[in-house]
Amino acid sequence: MFRITKEFHFSASHQLKSLPDDHQCARLHGHNYIVEVELSGTELNEHGFVRDYHELAPLKQYIDTHFDHRHLNDVLGHDRVTAECLAQHFYDWCKARLPETSAVRVSETPKTWAEYRP
Repeated sequence: MFRITKEFHFSASHQLKSLPDDHQCARLHGHNYIVEVELSGTELNEHGFVRDYHELAPLKQYIDTHFDHRHLNDVLGHDRVTAECLAQHFYDWCKARLPETSAVRVSETPKTWAEYRP
């Protein structure tokens, strides 16, 4: 199996309103997010790629246009804006456009990652 990954970065705010009022994540706050997309395949294309990294440019445009410096509760239209939910959201977006998508990881802090891998 061949695997490639690429990182994308954005900054945004969110609020987890379902948490108790005294929980720090219930307050409005922000993160410098990292989204890591993994593509995989058992064979390489005629150029020796799983997929040309350049073909991931639409994901960068999607993130820059809809997520960077935005309030994620408004962007996604709900209050369950966790790293886990973001990982699934980006996975679904990528899988619809890039069938080789095998996983997406999202980091909110340098020490934490959430991954969606069906």
